[in-house]
Amino acid sequence: MDIVERFLNYVSFDTQSAEDADTTPSTAKQLKLAEYLRDELKGIGMTDVEMDENGYVYATLPANTDKEVPTIGFISHMDTSPDCSGANIKPRIVKAYDGGDIVLDAEAGIVTSPAKFPELLDHVGQDIIVTDGHTLLGADDKAGIAEIVQAMDYLINHPEIKHGRVRVGFNPDEEIGLGAHKFDVKKFECAWGYTMDGGELGELEYENFNAASAKVEVRGVSVHPGYAKGKMINAARVAAEFAAEMPVTETPEQTVEYEGFYHLLGIEGNVEHATLSYIIRDHDRQRFEQRKAFVQKAAEWLNERYGQGTVTVTINDQYYNMREKIEPVPHVVNIVLDAMKACHIPSRVRAIRGGTDGAQLSFMGLPCPNIFAGGLNFHGPHEFLPIPSMQKASELVVKIVELTAQM
Repeated sequence: MDIVERFLNYVSFDTQSAEDADTTPSTAKQLKLAEYLRDELKGIGMTDVEMDENGYVYATLPANTDKEVPTIGFISHMDTSPDCSGANIKPRIVKAYDGGDIVLDAEAGIVTSPAKFPELLDHVGQDIIVTDGHTLLGADDKAGIAEIVQAMDYLINHPEIKHGRVRVGFNPDEEIGLGAHKFDVKKFECAWGYTMDGGELGELEYENFNAASAKVEVRGVSVHPGYAKGKMINAARVAAEFAAEMPVTETPEQTVEYEGFYHLLGIEGNVEHATLSYIIRDHDRQRFEQRKAFVQKAAEWLNERYGQGTVTVTINDQYYNMREKIEPVPHVVNIVLDAMKACHIPSRVRAIRGGTDGAQLSFMGLPCPNIFAGGLNFHGPHEFLPIPSMQKASELVVKIVELTAQM
């Protein structure tokens, strides 16, 4: 089976995760792909293949050398984003893309255009996989799975490439921030690992945001508006005041690269009660802590104005910048850079303006940078996957395994 066929098989499974669930996986349909992958890994000759009760799939490629080589791992997630349907995906291969508009659904007028998505122009002449305009594609992260499985199959069938023990892991629920929560790092038993979950060809990421969620609750006092002077506290209006305290230039739509932000996810309320939901992000840990303190301070200002207990803030840290765990082990990154050079892949080292399972895994004791999987425009109907990028990613996995054995 070639890598394209593998990928197309995987996207036939609807594996959309759900943020409001309290089970693992968050949707039972993810288990169907997990079972398929378990059987496929057994079929290509992997050992120690298992699927646990939470839908995590683990397998081993045994070493074929007597040399002492560190065990490394490759990880991808099975779920697709709740932001867009992942059911009944109808992928199509555009042969030798000509640089023009790609009509996804002529009748509905859905078009992927380089005028809006200029990154398409980096792939002129290549075969690319697109959607029909009504679902996401699922390259995030089924491309990563295909690349890992294809690489393991290649290594099994090319014993002349000497390598140490390699582990693979496929997990659910990454898109809702829970992919690493029940990942068994101890059982995975690797010196370090890599998530194959990045975007464009050549991307290598070992920095990400420090992240927290903030829930703001406002308790008002409802009084007949005709007799409200000095008595009413309008919770909805106080919530609007709270939102106005956040710096207008420090939002996602106003920031790039290493700039952090406060992101208002939602606001709802009435006179008696209102809530605001935020996420707080910054690459720098000190500025991250300052941002959290600023949110608390905004609540204190409003409580001084309207009375103690009017505004309460609950902040929960979500993940931290993996850089502090990767920098002490630079060889983990250097091996990838050397492998990219050997595979003639231009490296693009960048910081993630988001998170990754690798960040959480790094703080769980498994240093785990993130490597490109090749797809672009994730989480929507304009998602596309250049086939050469997927092929190069799989080639890169093979080369990383090979170079690790030569350390």
